[in-house]
Amino acid sequence: MKNLTLITLLLFLFTSSSIIAQEAASKAYMENWKQVMDRTQWWREARFGMFIHFGAYAVPARGEWVKSNERITTEAYQKYIDTFNPIDFDAKAWARTAKAAGMKYAVLTAKHHDGYCLFDSQLTDYKLSSRFAGRDLVREFLEAFRVEGIKVGLYYSIIDWHHPDYPNVGNHPQRDDQEYAKQKFNWDNYLKYMHGQVDELTTKYGKLDIMWFDYSFDDYSGDKWKAKELVAMVRKNQPGIILDNRLETHEGSSSKRRQLSTLGDFETPEQGIPDVALTDQFGNPIPWETCLTLNGVWGYNEFDDNWKSPELIVHCLVNCVSKNGNLLLNVGPDARGKIPQPCIDILSEVGKWMALNSESIYGCGASALAKPDWGRYTQKGNTIYAHWLYPNFGYLNTRGVDAEIVDNIRMHYSGAELSYQKTWWGNTGEGNLFINVGSRPEQPVKYDTVIKIQLK
Repeated sequence: MKNLTLITLLLFLFTSSSIIAQEAASKAYMENWKQVMDRTQWWREARFGMFIHFGAYAVPARGEWVKSNERITTEAYQKYIDTFNPIDFDAKAWARTAKAAGMKYAVLTAKHHDGYCLFDSQLTDYKLSSRFAGRDLVREFLEAFRVEGIKVGLYYSIIDWHHPDYPNVGNHPQRDDQEYAKQKFNWDNYLKYMHGQVDELTTKYGKLDIMWFDYSFDDYSGDKWKAKELVAMVRKNQPGIILDNRLETHEGSSSKRRQLSTLGDFETPEQGIPDVALTDQFGNPIPWETCLTLNGVWGYNEFDDNWKSPELIVHCLVNCVSKNGNLLLNVGPDARGKIPQPCIDILSEVGKWMALNSESIYGCGASALAKPDWGRYTQKGNTIYAHWLYPNFGYLNTRGVDAEIVDNIRMHYSGAELSYQKTWWGNTGEGNLFINVGSRPEQPVKYDTVIKIQLK
């Protein structure tokens, strides 16, 4: 009997301790989540940004992964470094292009996987400023975009195919070179270098709004990078900065529920949009951003003309916002430093749509309404923006909208009032609201006609 009582007591104490530990963990998690939501508020309101992949890989013009894809040694790659001369680089022109497109923030590759730096790092001579008239392209980028009122961020690759102490692991160009693998790699020395460059970027260039790290893989994740120390340093140097989640992952999760990272502020699905808004195990929203190329690759490719249409970009942006997400849209300038004309043309068209409809994007997020077959919804407070994306005419059924709480419904582009009714063609019942859009052969606004539903 005594033994039974003792066992019962131990089980009680163990269970109680477990509950207390879980409650403490949940409290710490929620505190971190609230901090993340506070830091990312401006970013979640901005919704639309420009990604810029620019570097010496624009010379071979076969994408930013050319060194890895073609197993090019550092010695053989040097010819591209020596001939990289972006004489037409104009950060002010880049910034004007981004602003005209309606983009609110921009992220530039300060250093990509090839290890070549666009900033004037004091830790290496492997940098453009060593030969390009001493110019610091990162500084020029930051200054130009700030002038246009665009928030600024820097991309930094935590992998480095050039550094002698970075081993030939993962997608290293010499991953199959057995002789190269016999070298002695000083990992601590590499981390000192990598952390040192991040320290430079976060202390010598004024206020940064975003730090975009790329990327973890296999066992090279989290503690391998001394990520906690790195994050602590960045946040000390740049209070309020927001970070992506790739210090512990490759592309981020597109699953519906997961735990928010402690090493980053937002998820980063790549070249695709999640099916649903991302939430954690408690049902709280997780900030996320889809990064997307305008053609097929991130860096400049002379022969890749697979350009996405302005219509597709608008639809992708609306899709992201309708699920509480952002769109980071990439451009890959050529070796002379120019954004390709097709990019400029596409962004100009997107900008025309944004100039008319940005109210339905900035500061908006998901609606509780189910996705309709004719488009999507975004919402801000008591205003629902019905994005009429796909051909339809007559009446649009906005299932879930209670007619009794509707103040008015108007075409956003013209302000014209639209009539609506509860029934149409035998469709009746609660939650059906039919908006009369007429019988026009085409939508009045190219790509996406926004209908503004104002609730009481």
